[in-house]
Amino acid sequence: MDNLLEHFVTLWVVIDPIGTIPVFITVTAGLEAAARRRTALLASLISAGVLLFFLIFGQLLIEALDIGLNSFQVAGGIILFLFALTMIFGESKQEIERRQAEEDRGDKMHQHNPAIFPLAVPSLASPGAMLAIVILTDNHRFSAADQGITAMVMLVVIAIAFVLMLLAEPIIRLIGHSGAAIISRVMGMILASVAVNSVLSALLEIMKTGQL
Repeated sequence: MDNLLEHFVTLWVVIDPIGTIPVFITVTAGLEAAARRRTALLASLISAGVLLFFLIFGQLLIEALDIGLNSFQVAGGIILFLFALTMIFGESKQEIERRQAEEDRGDKMHQHNPAIFPLAVPSLASPGAMLAIVILTDNHRFSAADQGITAMVMLVVIAIAFVLMLLAEPIIRLIGHSGAAIISRVMGMILASVAVNSVLSALLEIMKTGQL
């Protein structure tokens, strides 16, 4: 029971369903309600699939490629920092309207799906979440049954994130797009600080231990 609670808290922190709300509001600001619901569902399914992949194959992949956890953390921090910059500066109203017009015309050749990036990866299935799921299902320490329980806990957290993204719609109606833009920029600053802290922590660990 203690391990179950520990795993839930760990996965809650690294997946961060609450922190996904301003990201969801930002990337779906120009979408209709039905499209936002589809985006939330797709992001949840993709992030669950990515984390399940790392649960099953992550340890084997990292060991086979001889990738150090600190190196993975540095790379993840850089990616999160770059995404934080997009949250801080954001798209102008004209850019959002142009993107929506292109989608309405069916011109999707150069469009990316926000459900995949940035919602599924790296917001929900962040590098930290990928590492956490590998550590919490270490093949040398946990049985298949324990790993199955951890997988269920992870899916519960993803389900909560999906519900919170659905609740983002009334939040948008309450605060408006201007309020959403303000929240996005504030959260972008916080996310940038978290990303920098992640990189610096990994670099300090590399300097102390000499291990990548």
